[in-house]
Amino acid sequence: MTPNVLFAAGAKQWATYEAPLRRALDRSGVAAHLATELPPEEVDYIVYAPGSAVQDFTPFTRARAVLNLWAGVEKIVGNPTLHLPLARMVDHGLTQGMMEWVTGHVLRHHLGMDAHILHQDGVWRPDVPPLAGDRRVSVLGLGALGSACAQMLATLGFPVTGWSRRPKHISGLRCLSGEGGLRQTLAEADILVLLLPLTPETENLLDAARLALLPRGAVIVNPGRGPLIDDDALLAALDAGHLGHATLDVFRSEPLPREHPFWAHPGVTVTPHIASETRPDTAAQVIAENIRRGEAGEPFLHLVDPKAGY
Repeated sequence: MTPNVLFAAGAKQWATYEAPLRRALDRSGVAAHLATELPPEEVDYIVYAPGSAVQDFTPFTRARAVLNLWAGVEKIVGNPTLHLPLARMVDHGLTQGMMEWVTGHVLRHHLGMDAHILHQDGVWRPDVPPLAGDRRVSVLGLGALGSACAQMLATLGFPVTGWSRRPKHISGLRCLSGEGGLRQTLAEADILVLLLPLTPETENLLDAARLALLPRGAVIVNPGRGPLIDDDALLAALDAGHLGHATLDVFRSEPLPREHPFWAHPGVTVTPHIASETRPDTAAQVIAENIRRGEAGEPFLHLVDPKAGY
């Protein structure tokens, strides 16, 4: 029987994803029926994005899985009507984009590029940066994105420590976990990269007490989730001179309001949530592969643990 796939991610996303999804399904050998409207009781798979009109999953009695278009699932994982397996997006295009953005900004801070770009004032500043081996980088979050970025930075010679809530072993990285591991990871971070999911346990993870654990002059790079950091505590640490800089790509409210103090603060770089995004062509391949797996009775890829929230 031809599986019915409901695209429940909005009209704008449909215009972007329809053609790539149809191509990917054809290449996967799955003769699926893809549509934006279907009777709930006839739906086999739901392609989903936050903000979808579908909020009650109870009528989808035949559905086998919800396939999220984005890496983040915090806006759906807690839905009390969600009785289906939920797969998050792990897209090699998104991963590559994140690696490039993180590597670029870590190198920017490591090499002190801002001093030369922002101060073209005729003053000769022959300060040579240290080599990568002398600059400690810590990455909080060792999922698909965090581990890929950490390994890329390690190949450049940075000593990289990665932290995750649960113990992990990743080649080329020093991996720590637990509260004690978090404190050690922060205390040894000259540059700190945040790539944790947003859960009740990670919200405001970087509060005033944990920011104080960072070495004086440390830099924060956050392309993960805005609420991982207490905004007021971050501004206070910057104003006190404890932190050297914060490059932020994600925020509690987006677009970042024009009156927010981050815009004008000399110790903050704001980028408009562009670190990476799901690429239609590569994301469609991931969706199609999970549908193929469902039809073949094989395990789905990238399933979310509802208890952990990611």
